[in-house]
Amino acid sequence: MRQGGARDRGGNDLNIIVGLVVLSVIVCFHELGHFVAARIFGVKVESFSIGMGPILLHKTLGGTDYRFSLFPIGGYCGMKGEKDFTKAIEERLTYIPGERDSLYGIHPLKRAAIGFAGPLFNLIMAVMAYTIIAMTGYTYYTRSATIEIPDDTSFKSPAREAGIISGDTIIGINGIKIEDFSDIHSEISSRPDEDVIVEVLRGEKTLTFIVHTLLNKESGAGVIGVQSSGALISKDMPRYPPLLAICQGVSQTCKMLSLTIKSIGVLFKGVDVTNAVSGPARISSMLGESAREGFSQDFKTGAIVLCQFVALISVSLFIMNLLPIPVLDGGLILFALIQAVTKRQIPPKIQYRIQVIGVLIIAALFMLGLSGDIRYFVTRAKG
Repeated sequence: MRQGGARDRGGNDLNIIVGLVVLSVIVCFHELGHFVAARIFGVKVESFSIGMGPILLHKTLGGTDYRFSLFPIGGYCGMKGEKDFTKAIEERLTYIPGERDSLYGIHPLKRAAIGFAGPLFNLIMAVMAYTIIAMTGYTYYTRSATIEIPDDTSFKSPAREAGIISGDTIIGINGIKIEDFSDIHSEISSRPDEDVIVEVLRGEKTLTFIVHTLLNKESGAGVIGVQSSGALISKDMPRYPPLLAICQGVSQTCKMLSLTIKSIGVLFKGVDVTNAVSGPARISSMLGESAREGFSQDFKTGAIVLCQFVALISVSLFIMNLLPIPVLDGGLILFALIQAVTKRQIPPKIQYRIQVIGVLIIAALFMLGLSGDIRYFVTRAKG
C-alpha cells in the first residue's frame, strides 16, 4: 500500500510539473503578444522573461534584457513606464507622466492595442492547436446515438418526460445532425436549462420532441437523462490539407469561444463554483495527467490531447484577460479607451481605487480556485 501510494504521489507530482511547463508556455506566448505590440507601437521593452523569480540566465539585445528565470510558472514582459502609475500615486500627481517611448507616453489607442495583443496571441495559439489537430487527423471511440432511459422513475429524465423512449435513435438536436453519442453529449452539455428540439428515429418514423435540459450543478453541463445503448464504435477524423486545416482551426476556436462565454453565464445559475472553477494547481495536474496518458498510448494521441487542452486553456485566458478588471489586460484597455474618447486621462487616484477593487475581485477568484483545488486533491487522495 505504501509503495503504491508513493507511486501515486510521484505520478501526481510529475503531472503538476508537466502541466506547469505547458501552462508556462501558454502564458509566455501571451506575453509575447504584448512584446510584439509594444515594439510595433514604439514602447521600449526593458525585459522579457521565460519563467518567474530569480534570474538564472540573461542577455541584453536591442535594449531588452532577455531572461530565463527559476520558476516555470509563466513569464513577463517588462515595458518602460509600467511603474509610472505607481510613481504618480506616490507623488500625488493628477496625471500619469510618460516619455514618448513609454507605456503611458503613447496614444491611448496604441496602449489599448498593446493590452489586447496578449489575449489575441492566446486566441492565435488556440487556432494553431486546433489546426495541428486538423492536419493530423485522429481516431476516437464513442457509442451509437441509440439511447436508453433507466426504468427507475426516481431517475429524473427530461427526455422521458418529453416522450422519448429507450430504443430511439437521436438523429438531430436543434437542427444539428447527430451521428453518435458524443455528438449528443456535445450539443446537450452546452445547453443547460434550455428547451431543445430533439429529432429521433423510432422504427421507420422520424419524431420531434421539445426537451427542457437540466443543469448539472456540479459540472455546469446540460443533461436530458439518457445513456447510450449502442455498441462501442470507432470514428476517424480526416486529415485536412494546410489551408483547410487553418479554416478548421478558426472554426473550432470560434466554437470553443462561444461555449466558454456561455459557460461563464451558467456560473450564475446556482452551479457549485468551487467545483466548476479550477485553480492553477488543478489545471496543471489535469493538463499533465492528460498529456502523460495520451503519450503513454502513442505520440500522435498525446500530441492531440495536449493540443486540445492548450486550445481550451488559451481560449479561457483570452476571455479572462479581457474582463474589464484593473490589473488585467481588460482594465488597461478600458482605461485607455475612456481616455481616447474623453481626451482626458482618468486621475491616478481614481484608477488606484478602482484597482484596489480589481485586486479584491482577483483575490476572491484565486481563493475560489484554490478551495476548489484543495477539494479536488483531497477527493482524489481519498479515492
